[in-house]
Amino acid sequence: MRIAVIGAGGLGGYFGARLAQGGADVCFLARGSHLAAMRASGLAVEGGPEVIRVASVRASDDPVDLGVADFVLLAVKLWDTETVLEQIKPVVGPGTTLISFQNGVLKDEALRTAYGPVQVMGGVGYVATTLDRPGVIRQTGPMQRLIFGEFDGRRSTRAEAFLDACLKGGINAELSTNILREIWEKYVFLVGLSGTTTAMRSVIGPIRENPQTRAFLLDVMREVVAVGNAHGVDLAADYAERRLALADDVAHDMTSSMHHDLQRGRPLEIRWLSGGVVHLGNAVGVATPLNRAIADILALYEAGAPAVSEPRQHADAS
Repeated sequence: MRIAVIGAGGLGGYFGARLAQGGADVCFLARGSHLAAMRASGLAVEGGPEVIRVASVRASDDPVDLGVADFVLLAVKLWDTETVLEQIKPVVGPGTTLISFQNGVLKDEALRTAYGPVQVMGGVGYVATTLDRPGVIRQTGPMQRLIFGEFDGRRSTRAEAFLDACLKGGINAELSTNILREIWEKYVFLVGLSGTTTAMRSVIGPIRENPQTRAFLLDVMREVVAVGNAHGVDLAADYAERRLALADDVAHDMTSSMHHDLQRGRPLEIRWLSGGVVHLGNAVGVATPLNRAIADILALYEAGAPAVSEPRQHADAS
């Protein structure tokens, strides 16, 4: 099985390394110093129960070098999606299956528009990792899980084949018969976590402990549930409350990748997270004032900006 991983960061690098360890023929679309290190020394995953090393890595910044794949796994940031979908045409043949493990729920529509619904399966990725240094992914927590499946709920031959490849690589993988609901379930918590931590410039601990910000977090997630239900997704009425319980269980200093991106002056995925909730809510007449507030607050930073710093001068009205 030939698998092309598009994006070799924390998620793509981790699961790509595991798939290669399990015997799949894996190649990576990467760039910069990370690509150079992978070519020179391979790819490693450190910090977990075992060190994973893929000594020989086939990686390039030119999709032509990768060749046609059986499966294409998208793991790039959402703002790169449209550009990447155009770039990877040499990797996608008539029998290629594309699975996005990116954030949000709008991603799959972009895949279907570019390559048609027949070639697209749904996917959700959970992993606690970061790009530690070029060529090295660091696992920062025990969570690692892939969920995927056909949007019509059937257990297809191609889904079973990919499941087998994942299990051989030691991935906690699951074939879902309701992948759309799985995608929305992650979306509920992700929008709440990313929106509050980034807009409030805080890790999750203080947010969940302060009554006012805790209520805000819950109501942000309730808006996502309402929008999902209006779009026909079967989310439980108390699903936001269940996700709030999850927020109580994670580490006090946990934060979102979008919060990290803000701190580092990188572009934000806000258009597809809280902004996506607003867009999808408008389409079905569901009000989403809190998610709109978050999207509006962070709009100035969406394209990336210098790291946030204190102003040098202050002006006080009197």
